[in-house]
Amino acid sequence: MSALFDTIGHVKSVYTLVDFYQYIKTVEYLICVAFFVGFPMFYKYMMSGKSSTQETAH
Repeated sequence: MSALFDTIGHVKSVYTLVDFYQYIKTVEYLICVAFFVGFPMFYKYMMSGKSSTQETAH
């Protein structure tokens, strides 16, 4: 597990187009997972301040 954290932030050397594509795909999947976890939490936080009864402004 510590080896994983040691490699975070390091520039990885890629030698072929397939290696580059695999690296980019991994980064893209991590961004998607972070969004799918973070957005519902953010939405819940933003909506927590609303009262249960909503009044319309006239």
